[in-house]
Amino acid sequence: MDVKSLKDYVDKGLFYEAVVEDGSDIIFIVDYNGNILYHNPSVEDTLGHAPGSLVNKNFFDFIKPSTLKGFKSEFKKSIAKPYDESIEFRFLCEDNSYRYLEFNSINLKHKGGVEGLILDCRDITQRKKDAEELVRAQKAKEQFLANMSHEIRTPINGISGMINLLSETSNEADREQYLNAIKNSTESLKVIINDILDLSVIESGKLKFEKIGFNIKYQLGAVLDTFLYQSKAKGIDLNYNIDKKADGVLLGDPARLNQILINLVSNAVKFTHVGEINISVTVDKEDKDYKHIKFKVRDTGVGIPAKKVHHIFDSFTQADASVTRRYGGTGLGLTIVKELVELQNGSIHVESEEHIGTVFTFIIPYQVGREIDLVQPKSSDFKKTLKYSLKGIKVLLVEDNEVNRLYANSILERWQCDIGEAENGYMAVEKLKAEDYDIVLMDVQMPIMDGYEATRKIRKSLEGNKKNVPIVALTANAIKGDIDKCKEAGMNDYLSKPFHPESLYKTISKFINSEAKQIASTKNNLHKQASDQLTNLKYLKSICDGDVKFMTEMIETFISNTPSTINEMQNWSDKADWEMVGKLAHKMKPSITFVGLEQAKSIIKEIEDSGKHNTNTDQIPSKINQLGELCQQAFKELRNAIQSDFK
Repeated sequence: MDVKSLKDYVDKGLFYEAVVEDGSDIIFIVDYNGNILYHNPSVEDTLGHAPGSLVNKNFFDFIKPSTLKGFKSEFKKSIAKPYDESIEFRFLCEDNSYRYLEFNSINLKHKGGVEGLILDCRDITQRKKDAEELVRAQKAKEQFLANMSHEIRTPINGISGMINLLSETSNEADREQYLNAIKNSTESLKVIINDILDLSVIESGKLKFEKIGFNIKYQLGAVLDTFLYQSKAKGIDLNYNIDKKADGVLLGDPARLNQILINLVSNAVKFTHVGEINISVTVDKEDKDYKHIKFKVRDTGVGIPAKKVHHIFDSFTQADASVTRRYGGTGLGLTIVKELVELQNGSIHVESEEHIGTVFTFIIPYQVGREIDLVQPKSSDFKKTLKYSLKGIKVLLVEDNEVNRLYANSILERWQCDIGEAENGYMAVEKLKAEDYDIVLMDVQMPIMDGYEATRKIRKSLEGNKKNVPIVALTANAIKGDIDKCKEAGMNDYLSKPFHPESLYKTISKFINSEAKQIASTKNNLHKQASDQLTNLKYLKSICDGDVKFMTEMIETFISNTPSTINEMQNWSDKADWEMVGKLAHKMKPSITFVGLEQAKSIIKEIEDSGKHNTNTDQIPSKINQLGELCQQAFKELRNAIQSDFK
């Protein structure tokens, strides 16, 4: 086929093979001057131009003017090459907008001997938007990290300085002042840490909401009480009004409502220098079972610039970088507020005018409750249980920081725990090899061996119930990635430092309410039981018909054979051969019955059933230990019986 010009090339359809092989979306054929000789129908799908409507027009006329010079330079380079790729440009659409495209070119001078280019174009608009958003997010996070560095260092420096002053003064008034300053600095640190942790939990999808009875008037009053001193110091009026229809018992999560209100009221107090802050609560709408409660937090503060209002709920964003420098804060509070509201099927929006003030309005639907649904504050129930519930529980505290160790130790001693201590992971593993514990509180960052490695060694190298001991991570890095790392290492749960005693108690209770508590109870009661008879020889006497010699032989056989049977059970348990353990338990049942060791019967039955059906096998090692301890007590009684009663 004779081809003398680019037009002949187009007319004779020689480019179709290349187009099909390439599988492109948008195809242009242009000469070296940019004149368009052909474009395929995909131009309409992506750019809105009708089929054939751009033919005989110039390609350069559709390039965004501000980028034309650079594009022509790249186009010229493509003319000099057989192929070119990844040339970005912005092309005018039918609706007068511009879309980002990218072309790969085939030079027909080298392929068909004519001066023209086949431009294989792809729409990269979304890719460019994603890249721009990534850059924006990265800058926001960099700003956030810079803010965090400043926010965290400020209270730490304050604490450090106050401690130095505290150590140098003997004046009681000065000491009180320095201690208050230290307390305020630690509270500031907790706010920063809690914001980061809250956002991490929300984003991981693990946040759970309670559904308990509460009263809005009580909740709001408690929140505002915390800001009365600040507002009075600034000369700001702090008022609230609750509609009668909203002042009843509702079912929901009062703690999360408090968190929302504290964030919003805190911002209002922070950014308001004159005037007032008003909180109003009304019923937006209601039906038989639900009331949609509307909260408005209105202030006469500095306000938010119009162009910033739409971004005020974004993570790591504040109205202005200078806001952080002047007022402090993480830039996460309003993000958390929005998430908490929406996760409860609510909505939130903001209206603001610079130098006039701001109004935050949020609505949350709550189920209507009754007086009987109101619960007492958890703290009162908690205090009733703290004093006695952990008595006898063996806790291994693994912590390299002396102050943190002292803090945790003091709390555990108050609960009457039996405490072992280790300063690193290596010592923790050695302690567990030598002794049984009901739970391990494991710091993560430690010298010699960290908490992750220690946990993996416990899970892999220890035997019996030792390798299954509950391990709770104590970590200052409780963000999602670190939490996942704890779980992957084999830890059962985690506590973020600094932790509250109630949180520690609840976490330990999750693991000691059943098996460990039962073990502790057994250990605590063994001494009391020693004075009582564990064994009852009434049944043995009846089947022996008073034959003392036969009874003595039966008892001596029990005393000599039982330890080896229990040892054998432990060996098979270490090999996880539960069926053999179950068979040995079954074998022991008659001798336990002969000596009337009633307390061992239920344990033997549980071991036998677990081994036979391969269920609850993680509890078998501890039950074997319980059985061994009971038998040791029984041996003493039986020996005494042989020496006294049978002579």
